[in-house]
Amino acid sequence: MSKKYAVIIVGGGIVGATAACALAQAGIDIALIDAYKPPRDWPADPVDIRVSALTHASQNILQAVEAWPAMVERGVGPYDHMHVWDADSAGILDFDAADTEFSELGHLVENRVTVASLWDRLETLPDASIIYPAKVADIQLDSTSAHIVLDDGNTLEADILIAADGRDSVLRQLAGIQTTGWEYKQDGLVATVSTEKHHQFTAWQRFLPEGPLAFLPLKNGQCSIVWTLSHQTAQKYMALTDEDFLQNLEHASDGVLGEMQSVGPRGAFPLRFQYANQYTAEHFVLIGDAAHAMHPLAGQGANAGLLDAAAIAELIINAKLAGRPIGSHKLLRQYERWRKGDNLAMMSSMDVINKMYSVQYEGFRQLRGTGMSWVNQSGWLKNYFNRYAMGLRDDLPAFARD
Repeated sequence: MSKKYAVIIVGGGIVGATAACALAQAGIDIALIDAYKPPRDWPADPVDIRVSALTHASQNILQAVEAWPAMVERGVGPYDHMHVWDADSAGILDFDAADTEFSELGHLVENRVTVASLWDRLETLPDASIIYPAKVADIQLDSTSAHIVLDDGNTLEADILIAADGRDSVLRQLAGIQTTGWEYKQDGLVATVSTEKHHQFTAWQRFLPEGPLAFLPLKNGQCSIVWTLSHQTAQKYMALTDEDFLQNLEHASDGVLGEMQSVGPRGAFPLRFQYANQYTAEHFVLIGDAAHAMHPLAGQGANAGLLDAAAIAELIINAKLAGRPIGSHKLLRQYERWRKGDNLAMMSSMDVINKMYSVQYEGFRQLRGTGMSWVNQSGWLKNYFNRYAMGLRDDLPAFARD
């Protein structure tokens, strides 16, 4: 006999666990399915190489689901300044929290900190069931509900099935939803480094011919780097000794943080532009990377996913309060209209910027630098970009608002 839930969420990462918390604390019967249970504690060192720059809007969402206090206890790293410059021109951009009503632009948080804190919260909610270790073997979607077959043969049913299982989403494929996109032929090389100079709670980003190099300030004084490189260069750098890698990194950084002193484990991940052609099917919805994968140059992937989670949770909660069916076609189409346009706008902006900085024609490089400096000197335009990057824009889900 199939067990029935109001909502089943597959994928217990940042986005899926946030949606689960938001729904369960509103009294909606949910099940969260994941292949494993994430760790709750770990040694102080090394820092996890998977780090997200969370915006003010994302912080609001995580506060609303009551995960933020545990995140602060485990450790979050505020940053109040961002300095961006072009290696091939005189262009610079500076963003400062002093130009906003907030004390910081955002927070750098290890992904494991966010996930552990969300699971802590989820386990306190009586309307949440966590099913692990478990994988989905098959799904059937019809006009009345979603049916799930797990790899152990058990079956589940829900009014709505939410797929939060990443950019290679198995559920998206099982639902027959196609994607559009391309490989960037670039890798994001990530690591944690110690530098001679303190990061000054500043996110530093230098645009280089192969892609941007970012130094993201961590709470312990180290920096998390995200270095976009061609696939060939990234693999070459992965094979270097620590000493040789640090020499290349110091040269690429233009010495902005002085000598590169040490580096932890390195990882390199292929980058992709990808979006689902539809976000929904019968009683089925995609959120997070299952719906969209974007270039990491502005660190907006996790933030876009959190807005997806907040949006679908708001719509489901409002439908339940109004006595309407939570898996209706009307509700799912409303979610897709709400989030798809915003996500595509962000993705396309990141794609254009990435391609723009790969152009090596001299005249274009100078024009690019002039444009950066003009934006930097234009108070209202820079403030618009700053607030947009912080997630402070129109049409935010209620969970994301102050």
